[in-house]
Amino acid sequence: MPAIALLSAVFVVGFEQFVQWKYGTMGIVGLLLITIGIKAKSPACSSIGAVVLALMVAQPAL
Repeated sequence: MPAIALLSAVFVVGFEQFVQWKYGTMGIVGLLLITIGIKAKSPACSSIGAVVLALMVAQPAL
């Protein structure tokens, strides 16, 4: 069981680093808002985070 927890932690940290590298500080803010919204069961907070990430991804197309 500890191996699964270690692998998931490595995956999460790697994903956060990728988002920060690709989308900068606003990408991390969006990811943080989604995470806080899910943990707090707040649809508004997670929706704001999703919109921030969607705007970051769609920005080159606009």
